[in-house]
Amino acid sequence: MADFLGMMKQAAQLQSKMQEMQEQLANVEVEGISGGGLVAVRMTAKMDVKGIKIDPSLMKAEEREVLEDLLLTALSDARRKAETAMQEKMQALTGGLGLPPGLFGQ
Repeated sequence: MADFLGMMKQAAQLQSKMQEMQEQLANVEVEGISGGGLVAVRMTAKMDVKGIKIDPSLMKAEEREVLEDLLLTALSDARRKAETAMQEKMQALTGGLGLPPGLFGQ
């Protein structure tokens, strides 16, 4: 019975820490860059896009396809960085709880 109570206590602690982590993830920002800095995308670790910067040299009709490709690349770069930031936060959260690896997408 003591093990069950201990597990329930751990679950309550985890739930509280998960809520806190979700709030922190909204404040963690990463930047995805493409084209050597011609396009940059800012995104939170919760995958909310916060801003896009485009170098004025790309603002020409004939550069439209290049710009579209660079935007996709920058968004992908930002997403990878946001996922890494989220995984690092998750590892920090669950590391001391003795949970099996692989739980929560680790």
